[in-house]
Amino acid sequence: MLPTTPTGIARAGELLRAGKLVAFPTETVYGLGGDATDDRAVAAIFAAKGRPQFNPLIAHLPDLAAAQSWALFDERALELAHQFWPGPLTMVLPRPANSALSLLVSAGLDSVAIRVPGHPVAQALLRAAGRPIAAPSANRSGAVSPTTPHHVLESLGDRVDAVVTGGKCAVGLESTVIDLTGPEPVVLRPGAVLPEEMERLIGPVRMSAGDPTAPKAPGQLESHYAPNAAVRLNAKSAEEGEALLTFGPDRFVFGGTARLNLSPQGDLNEAAANLFSHLRQLDQSGAPRIAVMAIPDEGLGVAINDRLRRAAAPRG
Repeated sequence: MLPTTPTGIARAGELLRAGKLVAFPTETVYGLGGDATDDRAVAAIFAAKGRPQFNPLIAHLPDLAAAQSWALFDERALELAHQFWPGPLTMVLPRPANSALSLLVSAGLDSVAIRVPGHPVAQALLRAAGRPIAAPSANRSGAVSPTTPHHVLESLGDRVDAVVTGGKCAVGLESTVIDLTGPEPVVLRPGAVLPEEMERLIGPVRMSAGDPTAPKAPGQLESHYAPNAAVRLNAKSAEEGEALLTFGPDRFVFGGTARLNLSPQGDLNEAAANLFSHLRQLDQSGAPRIAVMAIPDEGLGVAINDRLRRAAAPRG
């Protein structure tokens, strides 16, 4: 565990340059970082997560100027970057010819997913490392994403060389991913940056679940973000033995094994920040299934419901 002091950040940067894996906080979730130019480091990320190698990773940079060295930006990408970076937006952009990025980062595609995170610890670490850092969520592939250092250790254990501690993540959901490699902008993964916010800058944006068998960005696999317990959606009450995840004021008698409320006030921002940590806590109750009340499918609720549908999907 490394503190967020200059010494701790410098040590984390040294480890990354040496090809080691370092987990660190962003405003969304904790990322499992590795040098995106080092094939061995990127392969180690896949191995630590048990992640299918056709699932691309996001390369993280400290600012737009640095990002422009690793991806090709058109006018749309520049508009979005100036408005939403640093922040929870990932753009899938054309990959330059002869790029030094590991091909594993892009899963062999001619595109790259790239982001400038807003968390001050992530910013400091990226500048200390001095190179693009590939960083999917710091958990076993398909499992619930981590929003605290404890979640990282609980999921990865000694598969990670260090964890930079930074408290709980503020947003709690992975970044919005928009694909700008074609003429039509396509949201591949919803998140805190909403489609309507982007449309005001670049025109119509289409929503797409993508192809789960050949994803262009992280988080598109059909079964993802899943706890060990099965997940039942749109529940109105808990059945015998179920844990229950609620939203808004509780209006019924609870008969299950454990209950947590994403936001008693019905605040979608609060619900997003609590989603993964609450799923983890209910999973640890030992209940074989988690019943989840309906979440409004609007605003940030679109991203929350996307994660819940993937958590509830059949598992191969």
